[in-house]
Amino acid sequence: MSPIANLRFTLAACIIAALALLAVLHLHLLSALIAGLFVFALIDMLAPHVQRYLPRSNAYRIAVFVLSVVVVGLITLAVLLTISLVRKEIGDPKVFFDNLNPLLDRARGQLPGWIVDHLPDNITEMRVAALDWLRQHASTLQLAGKAAARSLAHLLIGMVLGAMIALAANGSRGQGRTPFIAALHARSRNLLDAFRDIVFAQVKISAINTVLTGIFLLALLPLFSTPIPFAKTLVVITFIVGLLPVVGNLVSNTVIFIAALSVSFGDAVAALTFLVLIHKLEYFLNARIVGTQIHARAWELLVAMLVMESAFGIGGLIAAPIYYAFLKRELAEAKLV
Repeated sequence: MSPIANLRFTLAACIIAALALLAVLHLHLLSALIAGLFVFALIDMLAPHVQRYLPRSNAYRIAVFVLSVVVVGLITLAVLLTISLVRKEIGDPKVFFDNLNPLLDRARGQLPGWIVDHLPDNITEMRVAALDWLRQHASTLQLAGKAAARSLAHLLIGMVLGAMIALAANGSRGQGRTPFIAALHARSRNLLDAFRDIVFAQVKISAINTVLTGIFLLALLPLFSTPIPFAKTLVVITFIVGLLPVVGNLVSNTVIFIAALSVSFGDAVAALTFLVLIHKLEYFLNARIVGTQIHARAWELLVAMLVMESAFGIGGLIAAPIYYAFLKRELAEAKLV
């Protein structure tokens, strides 16, 4: 095939891939895409290792099938355990609100007067205000509940689709593909590799950050002061939001600082100092892990996230690192960067 024809097929495949990725955001299918890519990437990475311990006949297909069941089951179990942990720590809503009362009193003693003037006087006032807000926004919350249920369904369907595609992909290793289908497959492989580079690297960073934060909140701080309320939930939040490069660390730092401030000003200062050190460590890890994987600096990812968030909202913010890594991989393959 001539270079001009090859370029034409590649350009057409790139346009289709770009339109498909934009459609994912417009149709709110990002959760399904990420779940499918995550399951597919895990299976694609683990299957060759599992294959060694199986009989040679159909070994890869058996490995993919077993891993599909195991991976989807473990991810579902992890989600359910996380929800259970958070609900267990928060407990009964009435008890939760009662526990907030001393936190509110301590916060009023730690914060400046201009902030205290805007806080409720007691937990009863806060509960009444919350109930009034719930009544006023009942229809919005109902829509939000439906959206959450739809996202969960997309997540489960995406995981199943990722497993099914991994199982089907092993049957065709390039035999009988037309040049256009081969170009589309190359784009799909680049997207998968970009996803693996950015997400698996960010999982490592978030895991390190979460372990250090857990040691601080659950081990070090209780030795020298009063334990921070809802510390276990804060550790879970740290891992989840930490999957977002740069921004996730800022979100978790803010939540932990506010929780520490409700205990004492000294605890808040200690937490802020520790979190600043963790933040600096994450910048180093981003440069070392993410930067090495996709050849992008932290500011590049931040600009991509800012633009995508402005264009597509929270979905664009989450998709930005993956899409940017995919773009960098395509440009590098075309020898443009």
